[in-house]
Amino acid sequence: MPSPTNGKGLTAEETKALWASADKLRGNLDSANYKNVVLGLIFLKYISDTFQRLYTELQNTEYANAEDREEYAAQNVFFVPEDARWQKLADSAKLANIGVLIDNAMRTIERENTSLKGVLPQEYARPELDKRSLGGLIDIIGKITLSEKDSHAQDKLGQVYEYFLSQFASNEGKRGGEFYTAKSVVTLLVEMLEPYEGRIYDPCCGSGGMFVQSEKFIQAHGGSVKNISIFGQEKNATTWRLCKMNLAIRGIEGNIGARSADTFHQNLHRNLRADYILANPPFNMSDWGGELLQNDPRWAYGMPPAGNANYAWIQHMIYHLSAKGRAGFVLSNSSMSSNTSNEGVIRTALINADLIECMVALPGKLFYSTAIHVCLWFISKAKPEHRQGQVLFIDAHNIGYMIDRTQRDFSDEDITKIATIHRVWRTPDGDYADELGFCKSVGRDEIAKHGDGLTPGRYVGTAEKEADDEPFPEKMQRLTTQLKEQFAESARLEAIIKENLRILGYE
Repeated sequence: MPSPTNGKGLTAEETKALWASADKLRGNLDSANYKNVVLGLIFLKYISDTFQRLYTELQNTEYANAEDREEYAAQNVFFVPEDARWQKLADSAKLANIGVLIDNAMRTIERENTSLKGVLPQEYARPELDKRSLGGLIDIIGKITLSEKDSHAQDKLGQVYEYFLSQFASNEGKRGGEFYTAKSVVTLLVEMLEPYEGRIYDPCCGSGGMFVQSEKFIQAHGGSVKNISIFGQEKNATTWRLCKMNLAIRGIEGNIGARSADTFHQNLHRNLRADYILANPPFNMSDWGGELLQNDPRWAYGMPPAGNANYAWIQHMIYHLSAKGRAGFVLSNSSMSSNTSNEGVIRTALINADLIECMVALPGKLFYSTAIHVCLWFISKAKPEHRQGQVLFIDAHNIGYMIDRTQRDFSDEDITKIATIHRVWRTPDGDYADELGFCKSVGRDEIAKHGDGLTPGRYVGTAEKEADDEPFPEKMQRLTTQLKEQFAESARLEAIIKENLRILGYE
């Protein structure tokens, strides 16, 4: 159910209405192209409004010059020249050349603010973009009114930007996962890692959702965002620009590189050792160029297969952790049990090094981008002393609720339940207890008995049910997933038996 914003930003109903109005104007543009048009305008509205607020303040301040660019730089506000200000464009919204005027405004803003160079979209004059619809879009975004004294400017426009990102991700399906991770999954990662202070890194940062949620967590728990430093990298140039705009709207300073770049082959933060890493890397990426990185120092636990980047991402993140660093990231379920092409060998090495802290199995339908079942990995370079040699397994595949027929989400209570179990487990005097069917703390010997597989369902057991009230589609999906895991385990055992027979000379 939509909920009010308690005085900060817009209500959920207002945000949803803005999206519905904007989406009607899309015309013949596909979602990917329309995304850049809309989000670019939201960003333009933000920087123009924040500029105007300070401009008015400077006009009323003795000895201040409202046209002095240094005044704005001193307060970390982008300078917006007169022809690029929102009101100027709003007054011209019905003109036939409105697209040209917006492109010129974007170029002017980039020229006046070097940190925005190459960031802003400049494609509003293209013929296929209906100019009447563009004028209507300006009117809709202009409804996000911010007064000179509005202290919730970032809340309003940041909320709209984030909501629009999620809607575009939903519309684009698989491609949407390249720039957006479901908010509840990001929130769960942040609540479990608790990044209060230090260096936060995302090697495939998309539109910056991990950074935004980390800032929210710190603020919600009474911390100071001044105590964290943000680092990121993004391969896709369009998504890199979305991230730059998203961080600017939120007032977040971060180093995501001067350009988009491939994390594996152009590691922009080579010397970084982060205190926290949060990531949602591309699942099962087969064309990552691993054959060109045979002797890379990041592969301390084994050479990852050239046909699947999952264990390359894992080792890249471990490489970039500080001596006491912790990482939380999303991967496909196959990463927990696959033994193909050296993956099982690497996983065993990670377990032997006592790097794996917690594994969380997630329910299906949480992601717009894929029907693949996914899990959360938590890595720690320095586990609490009382938990060394142990791994916490959490099976959350039955948790959450269906938003509609195709999409699942976590409630705040669901996130709290999972994060609290993990927090209590890590606390020396915490009152942790295994819960049948949900969580279990497991030692190295037991994990070895399961062939070093890390699927939580192997360890937590099955909770008894008074009645079989699980909906059939979800039950069928769960049982199918379990069957696939059992087939994989069967294939693993068969390979071991064949190898033993070969050694004995019977094959």
